Amino acid sequence: MSRRLVPDELWALVEPLLPKFSPRVQGGGTAPIDERAVFTAVVYVLTSGCAWRMLPPSFGVTVPTAHRRFTIWTEAGLWRHLHRAVLDELGSEGLLDWSRAVVDAAAVRAKKRGAMTGPSPVDRGKAGSKIHVLCDRAGIPLAVTISAANTNDAEALRPLVRAIPAVRSRRGPRRRKPAKLHADKAYDGAELRGWVRDRGIGVRIARKGIESSERLGQHRWVIGRTISWLTGYHRLNIRYDRKATHYLAFLTLAAALTGYKKLTKARLAT
Repeated sequence: MSRRLVPDELWALVEPLLPKFSPRVQGGGTAPIDERAVFTAVVYVLTSGCAWRMLPPSFGVTVPTAHRRFTIWTEAGLWRHLHRAVLDELGSEGLLDWSRAVVDAAAVRAKKRGAMTGPSPVDRGKAGSKIHVLCDRAGIPLAVTISAANTNDAEALRPLVRAIPAVRSRRGPRRRKPAKLHADKAYDGAELRGWVRDRGIGVRIARKGIESSERLGQHRWVIGRTISWLTGYHRLNIRYDRKATHYLAFLTLAAALTGYKKLTKARLAT
């Protein structure tokens, strides 16, 4: 299972990004931790959706060790760096389609409340969060973030656009701007349209009271598929993490793994 969850090619991307860690020396010292085993355990929690306390002992790491290292890696920004590394691999092989980007959001229930939660308008006012995703034309997630469930979708557009990393290209300089941005009526607004255009990005947002979002369906369906890919990682279906940073960490790791799967599939096809 370990090699299936974290194949050698993925570990080759992860290992150089791990922060240096010096364990406390107590008595005769402590045995070094197998960081690949810890990373695999984190991927298992994300994929299966299991609680930390249910982590199988077969991974060879204790629950406190796995959770503590996950917290350290989160604070060090490992998941964001890994997502960018995967995007660099995709970009250098010409597998990112910058001709169009699509943005959307999805609400999830937050069982334990915490930061970045609020009454969900689509879940009878129960506490929830929103997953916000911006993907390329093929559905590869370029940027992700979270907010409270009662946050207007449009408020996340600026942070998402700013969060697109400068990604390697097959030829020429790094790139971080799509040619055009598609979104539904939730993002309609003159100020927001102007902000996107000022950054050299074309805008195609359904206008309230003028046109139907269905006209953009031929382009926007990819973001629905991307969100489905992300919520296929069961830890994201329902938010159990009180800390918003931990839930965002799992979301960012899911975005990185989604991109990695596309990278692997493309390489196998060649």
